[in-house]
Amino acid sequence: MSNYVSRILAISGPLSMNIASFLLFLDLLIILFGVLMRYVVGGAPIWTDELARFLIIGGVMIAAGAVWIESGHMRINVIENLLSGRLRKIVILYQWLITVVIATGAAIFSYRYAMSVSIFSTPGLEVSRTIPMLSLPIGFALLAFHALLQGPQTDEPTTKAPTNEAQP
Repeated sequence: MSNYVSRILAISGPLSMNIASFLLFLDLLIILFGVLMRYVVGGAPIWTDELARFLIIGGVMIAAGAVWIESGHMRINVIENLLSGRLRKIVILYQWLITVVIATGAAIFSYRYAMSVSIFSTPGLEVSRTIPMLSLPIGFALLAFHALLQGPQTDEPTTKAPTNEAQP
């Protein structure tokens, strides 16, 4: 991986995670406000649940690409760990290609869908449905971008579990 690509990933990954963390923090504040209003006043405004839902979806989608860089996505790698050499690299390349293609396709189709619902508004916030729906194409595009820049991850499989014992 070139120095330029490494630098882009070193900036875009943490930036995505920081934005996602901020959205999660805002989500927590909105939920706490809604709970407080329910118990103190007897009812929460309808927009609190809606905004909390949009924030959590947006945060998860924005974090998806950064999690890819850190190899934090859940996956079952039993088959690739059983293989060795060239066949293992082919399986890893195939997984990477599928990820890039599906994420790119999802970004395109979710963008089209987000634009198609612009005439509708959300019931609580009364904003165009396009605004919260744009978190999907943005998240999928970031995932495709990060996966494309990172390339296939051909690191060797771990053969033994880490221990907490001190080495002599």
